[in-house]
This record gives sequence, C-alpha cells and structure tokens, in this order.
Amino acid sequence: MPDPSLINYIEEPWIKATILVPDEYLGAVLKLCEERRGNQVELTYAGTRAMVVYDLPLNEVVFDFYDRLKSISSGYASFDWQMDTYKQEKLVKMSILVNSETVDALSIIVHADRADMRGRTMCKKLKDLIPRHQFKVPVQAAIGARVIARETIPPFRKDVTEKLYGGDVTRKKKLLEKQKKGKKRMREFGSVNIPQDAFISALKFDEN
Repeated sequence: MPDPSLINYIEEPWIKATILVPDEYLGAVLKLCEERRGNQVELTYAGTRAMVVYDLPLNEVVFDFYDRLKSISSGYASFDWQMDTYKQEKLVKMSILVNSETVDALSIIVHADRADMRGRTMCKKLKDLIPRHQFKVPVQAAIGARVIARETIPPFRKDVTEKLYGGDVTRKKKLLEKQKKGKKRMREFGSVNIPQDAFISALKFDEN
C-alpha cells in the first residue's frame, strides 16, 4: 500500500451475495453477514428455506467466509455471489511484527473501525501458534508506526542455578545475570520459527 499521505481515498470492492439456507439456521447466517460488515438487501422464504441477499465487502468474504457459512449451517447453506460495485471506505494496512520483524505474509488491508479487534485477535492466535523459544518473543500488530495490539510469547524456563549446591548467593546472581544478558542477545539476533499452519490460522476471522 502506498504512503497514506499520498492517498486521497480508497475504494473497496463489494459483492452481492445470495444465500439459500434452511430456516433453522437463518439467525446464525444473518449474524455472520452482519459481522462481516454486510448490508441486508432482501429476505424471502420458500417453504422451510430462506433466501437472503446481502451486499458484502469482498475483503470480508474471500478468505474463510464460505467455511464459516458451511460450519454454522451444518453444510446445508448454498452461497452464490457476483461482483457488484466499489465503495469509498476507510481502509488501512495492518502489519504483524514478530520479534520486531515485519512478517509480510501476515499483513492485511482492514477497515479502520475493525483494526484494533483484528489486531488483538491475530496477536492472541499467534501467541498460541508460535512455539516458545529461549527468549521472549513480542508479537505486535501495527498501523504504520503505531502499535495497536501486543502479546508476548514467554521463553522456556531454565534454572541455570540448579547445579549449584549450598547458599552461594553471589554466584547464583552472576549466573542469572549472565543468562539474562544472553537471552537479550538472542532476542536481538535470533530468528523466530513460525509454523506454516500458523499463517492460515492467524488470518481467520473467528477467535477460536
């Protein structure tokens, strides 16, 4: 995304979606569409099935909307869509930083009103998905230079004093201080391994 100061406005692609679903699952489907910034256009019934038409931002649908729709309808909902129009929206680029390094594959374009929520959700997921290292790993969501969410992956705990016997407090303090400095160097120069499946899971909208 270009420098925001160079952008006059951003137009977001929107689709017109038609969903057929048994009436018993309609409430969950309407809730999902509203969560994805949808605008209801039409709702009709044919026996025990409902047909609902929504205007939806393509950005809110393209990743995992269909999977969520099938899940909440026990597989009974059908989904058809077509490109409809472009609308001027307040969109921002949200970056994810792991150990102070930007992870380009996790950068997303998100509506400004939802950026904080998406940032918190992604950071919490990554905290659980990325394995622990020998040093603390900060996970941050940022818009430009502004950090909007942060989680910290704790390090493995290793007692460097466990082989010491007796009450040599000075020796223990020196070992702990040496360990602290060593972890700081590792945090500054070490690389963080991110599992492949963490990328997909972190980008999903749901918080589970």
